Amino acid sequence: MTPTPSGLRVLAVDDVPLALEELCRLLRDAPEVAEVVAADDPISALKSIQGDRFDAVFLDISMPGLDGIELASLLAKLSEPPVIVFVTAHERHAVTAYGIGAVDYLLKPVRAERLSTALAKVVRMAAAAGDAPPAAETAEARQPPDALAALPVETAGRTRYVRRSDVRFAEANGDYVRLHTPSGVHVVRMPISRLEEYWADTGFTRVHRGFLVALSAVLELRSDSLGGLLAHTDLGDVPVSRRCARVLREQLLLAAQRGELGRSEGRP
Repeated sequence: MTPTPSGLRVLAVDDVPLALEELCRLLRDAPEVAEVVAADDPISALKSIQGDRFDAVFLDISMPGLDGIELASLLAKLSEPPVIVFVTAHERHAVTAYGIGAVDYLLKPVRAERLSTALAKVVRMAAAAGDAPPAAETAEARQPPDALAALPVETAGRTRYVRRSDVRFAEANGDYVRLHTPSGVHVVRMPISRLEEYWADTGFTRVHRGFLVALSAVLELRSDSLGGLLAHTDLGDVPVSRRCARVLREQLLLAAQRGELGRSEGRP
């Protein structure tokens, strides 16, 4: 994307309010920058980028749910990706950051002169991208990046990824969620309300204050011993609150009409 004559349009992303405020202040003070938009979590950043275009994204790395490296990898799949600059308190991700195409890697606290160097790189990269002939836009390129199609799970210092398609239901556990899959239960540091937002329109629905369920995993609805409603899956029963029962029944009816129910037993 070619920067406007008045300067760069920049998206700043950080889940720490004070850090985000300081980064935005530094960017707004820079003569190369015309406009700064702030996002305090990765899904807000994705929504901003899907709805508008930016010359650059200044991106924190350590964020819950979807970290900066994973978000940058999603942005790289866009037909016109913004220039990425990482802003972090840790040096250990530098090699990975440059490997996915970041033009710079700033360590917190960011100094104005160091930011100026990074912005000079952004200006050069954005101008070069604007001079390149436009690539043919395919249907795949027009699709927005898929937020959290797989969730990173940290266990004993190692990271593995749990595919959303393998999750039958998610259970709230304080500031964590427990993902129930055929390979076991996986714990992710994320409140269930945030996961519900991330997985909106991907076949998951909130059926209880503490539960999300994949509609395709529901085999039948059952009554418990107290007359409550349960959504039965191959990995167990999920409680359904009275407030959510009617909406769930309607969603299951639509899914049944599309042939999307009970597919979990056939999943790998």
